[in-house]
Parts: sequence; structure tokens; C-alpha cells
Amino acid sequence: MSESQRPSDVSGRLNTGVAHNARVWNYWIGGKDNYEIDKQVGDQVVTMFPVIRDVARADRQFLGRTVRFLTADCGVRQFLDIGTGLPTVDNTHEIAQRIAPESRIVYVDNDPIVLVHARSLLTGTHQGATDYIDADIHHPVGVMEGASATLDLDQPVAVMMLGILNFVLDTGEAQDIVRRIMAAVPSGSYLALTHPTTDTDLGGEGNIEAMKFWNENATPPITARSRAEISSFFDGLDLVAPGLVSCAQWRVESNSPFELPQFGAVALKP
Repeated sequence: MSESQRPSDVSGRLNTGVAHNARVWNYWIGGKDNYEIDKQVGDQVVTMFPVIRDVARADRQFLGRTVRFLTADCGVRQFLDIGTGLPTVDNTHEIAQRIAPESRIVYVDNDPIVLVHARSLLTGTHQGATDYIDADIHHPVGVMEGASATLDLDQPVAVMMLGILNFVLDTGEAQDIVRRIMAAVPSGSYLALTHPTTDTDLGGEGNIEAMKFWNENATPPITARSRAEISSFFDGLDLVAPGLVSCAQWRVESNSPFELPQFGAVALKP
């Protein structure tokens, strides 16, 4: 953690009077790093959109399956986890280094409460490396410059963008961010992504009013997108089977019909 990232500096940036996504998400998955305002807003969203707790948990489970697949089956040894959120059980570095202790992981976030907890992320294996950088996804050049201090960008990298592009409200800007980050990693790299949807076949119409309430009562603002818009983030990449599906169904061991309005997919950079 650099001198510019001291906890005393960060604490001055915290606003505990307004619900914040990282803390509400933490509340939904059963964590304790949240405040009363986060619980109040989180409970109201659940009232409006009851499956949101299931979405939060399914997104987390998607992370575990994805990291295990990329490490064990694809031989990936470098991960760039953008928008990591608050640390919880089985973070990216723990899963990857359990399989391959030499794995190198960089977490990226600019959320002040996540920064406060950053030190708990920086405990990987001696054989590998685990780092954290304070950077904003809206500035991909800065993200990649920071990541290059730990990752070898001449070797394949798994770029993790789970539930982060929904905070980039302009779709064109979000597409450009993905293009620029994937352009900075070599052939053989992967993009893993989850994103909430408005598509009715997954029950996404419920996202509309819930997100409107969220944007009026919490921070940062968020958006959902259609299947076609989310598919565009994978332009130029080769989707891994089963393609773009509800994240609850991506490479699950059972054939459960359970679907949630959160898409998930993994793609290879050819």
C-alpha cells in the first residue's frame, strides 16, 4: 500500500451516511462489513427484487468456478481482478494459489472501504504474488500500468470483470474499456465477466425499478443491459462453452433449471 493510500487518508473518503454498493453487496452475501444504512437500502431492494440475494451469491459462486476452471483446466497463472469488492471467503488469489501456488494476482478497486481492507488481500503464497492497486476502471491505462508492476503482460492474463461494467453507465465507454484492457494482454488471455440484465427471459424486468430506487438512494449509480449489449463486450474474443448464460448456470455440476437475471461468460483472446 503506497504512502498515498494510507488508511487515515482513506477513512476521510468514507461516507457511512449513504448506502454503498460494496457494503450492500457484502450484506447480501452474509458479510459483516456494512452499516445500518446499507442494510436498510439492501432490504428495500430485496423487497422490490427478491432474487437479488440469490444473484449476489450466484455471482460469487461463478467467481469460484471460473477461477478453478482457468487455473486447473486452462493453465492460467495470472489474474487481474477489476472491481474486486470487499474480501470474503475464497477470494481469487486463495482459489488460484490453492491449485497453483505460483499464481500471481492483482486486485483493482477504487472504493475507499475496500482500500481499508486491502491488507487482508495481500496474503498470498510465497511462490506467487498477490497485490492490490487503487485504480479506476474508467481509466484503463492506469489500471494496466499499475498491474504491470506485478503481472507479466507478455504472458496470458485472466481479466476478471465481475459485476463492474454495470457501474459504467455509457455502453460505448464500457465497450471501449474492455477493448483497451484486452488489447493490453496477449493472445491466450481470458475475459471473465458478469453483468445484470433487463432481459425478460431471465426475469430481468425486475431490475428496472430496483435500480431506479438504488440510483436515487445509494452510490455509485448502476445500470443493467440487454443480452446483445453484454455480448458486445466479447467482440473479437472466442466464448468458452456454454457461452453467455445466466451466471448461475455457467459450468454448474448439476443440470439445475435455476436462472437469474445476471449473465456470465468466459472468453479466450485468440
